[in-house]
Amino acid sequence: MAEALIIYTSLTGNTEACAEIVSAQLEEHGIDVTMEDVMLSEPEDFLDYDIVLVGSYTYGVDGVLPDEMEEFHEELAELDLSGKVYGVFGSGDDFYPVFCSAVDDFEEQFEKAGAVKGGTGVKVNLYPEEEDEELLKKLADDIVAKYEN
Repeated sequence: MAEALIIYTSLTGNTEACAEIVSAQLEEHGIDVTMEDVMLSEPEDFLDYDIVLVGSYTYGVDGVLPDEMEEFHEELAELDLSGKVYGVFGSGDDFYPVFCSAVDDFEEQFEKAGAVKGGTGVKVNLYPEEEDEELLKKLADDIVAKYEN
């Protein structure tokens, strides 16, 4: 059975809600899923899993990574994640000029680490609504399809 690790950070619960949606959908496909808060994780944890995901909110006007994600983000690109299928999702507030840039930042790091993109990153405005839920489920479905091929 394939195993997935979702590492996330959530300030208001929005990104955690996204992680739970993705996790539940992966489990629908028979994937064994572990969810961990970034404060309890290291990027090296991804080496033990087939499918690797990051969920992060984007902070403030300039669209910066949350403090607790900065070191994790830097170290991620130094890993060799060849053969791993990845996905990224996050929440933000479209009130700000830079929206959900953490998703793009993490996709870039996964590419540097040699991981295979499983699906289009999902950017959620605040709390996941019904349409966001569909996109998050599609991300999980696409990741499983990529992994199985």
